[in-house]
Amino acid sequence: MRIKEQQYQLPNGEIAIIKSAGPEDAMQIKTHRELTSSETHFMAREPEDGQMNLERITEILKGVSESDRDFMVTAYVDGKVVGDLGVTLVRPHVKYLHRGYLGMSIRQTYTGMGLGSFMMKTALEQARENGFEQVELGVFADNDRARHLYKKYGFKEYGVNPRAFKLKDGTYIDEIIMANIFDEE
Repeated sequence: MRIKEQQYQLPNGEIAIIKSAGPEDAMQIKTHRELTSSETHFMAREPEDGQMNLERITEILKGVSESDRDFMVTAYVDGKVVGDLGVTLVRPHVKYLHRGYLGMSIRQTYTGMGLGSFMMKTALEQARENGFEQVELGVFADNDRARHLYKKYGFKEYGVNPRAFKLKDGTYIDEIIMANIFDEE
């Protein structure tokens, strides 16, 4: 599905257009994901990973656009993608239909400007409207900024997946499992 388009004014005066990326934006999403993957180690993907395949991204965006539950909250500044957030069903099985999984990335240039908060607020409101009862995510244990944002929006830490990520230098980093269970707020 596609969310209602909104605007967010950044502290520097730039206007971010917040809307859903669709298959027509696949190249921009691909470029955004490659850039964010190379800016920090906080992305689960590396720039050379296979999910950066343009055809696959186009398929995913088409599926999300046509879904009645899954959605994207994408931030564009001057027509370029600077933030990418998606909420998708954990699994399409009856016992899982109440659960959404959230993934998010923002270009480093646009962090610390309230954009992530605006995108998160938009996503959680849409998730509720779409019938999700909880939204879950995994975050690098050393990503303090992201963990702070998630806690600010009602996510609680429920567990740790030890050594979930192995960086190119051989370092392991735990993954913190978080969930925002809407009726617990």
